[in-house]
Amino acid sequence: MDSLYLWIKALHIVAVISWMAAMLYLPRLFVYHASLVPGPHAQAQSETFKIMERRLLKAIMTPAMIATWVFGLALAWQSGFYAAGWLQAKAALVFAMTGIHGWLARMVKDFAADRNTRGHKFYRVLNEGPTLLMVAIVVLVVVKPALWG
Repeated sequence: MDSLYLWIKALHIVAVISWMAAMLYLPRLFVYHASLVPGPHAQAQSETFKIMERRLLKAIMTPAMIATWVFGLALAWQSGFYAAGWLQAKAALVFAMTGIHGWLARMVKDFAADRNTRGHKFYRVLNEGPTLLMVAIVVLVVVKPALWG
């Protein structure tokens, strides 16, 4: 195998791990943020959560998503797998993950502006979406099932 391909693959894996860690952690922060009980310390705790959420999104999650896409597209091009059904299915799921990323980014803005209207249970359930997508994506990449074409 080409050395460049292996480097791109390694960087893609690192980016995916970073993106997924953030995608799983941000809804968990929302759970705690939405669970705050009004009181003398709630505002200070809320401000701390706002900082954590913003930094996670801006410093880790979004750069990792961009790197995942860049290195993933480079892998598809270099490997020639772009026409494979499993890769097309994977791409559709990655588009869905990107959509969830955008939705989570919107929620960061809502929390920052004190506009959150959802309870902690909603965010506990929301946390399962990226997990299910991740499992399906990993299965497609490892098993490479013959889907169509």
